[in-house]
Amino acid sequence: MRNCPTSPRKMRLVTGLISGKEVNKALDILRFSKQDASRRLEKLLLSAIANWQAKNEGARVEESSLYIKNIHVDGGRTLKRLQTAPQGRAYRLRKRSNHVTLVLDSMNKETEKTSE
Repeated sequence: MRNCPTSPRKMRLVTGLISGKEVNKALDILRFSKQDASRRLEKLLLSAIANWQAKNEGARVEESSLYIKNIHVDGGRTLKRLQTAPQGRAYRLRKRSNHVTLVLDSMNKETEKTSE
């Protein structure tokens, strides 16, 4: 996911919850989390599952026991804005964004090899 309009620090709090977890468990955690970043990560995780299914047509998600192998958040571009301040001054607002990289892997490697 690129240029997600959430600060990297807030996104890292949510990614720490699901790192290394099984996919269905991670989806449950994201679905019931209050943070706004969890909605964006849920959509990213569903997209990653769909991409995995497209690559492995014969295999089923339930049987392959997918888990989140690697997830990391990098800082994206920062939009710089001005906010008015007292006595004719201006404060600089930094609207941060981030890039999220998510890697899925299967615990059952032989399931994928038989389907190819």
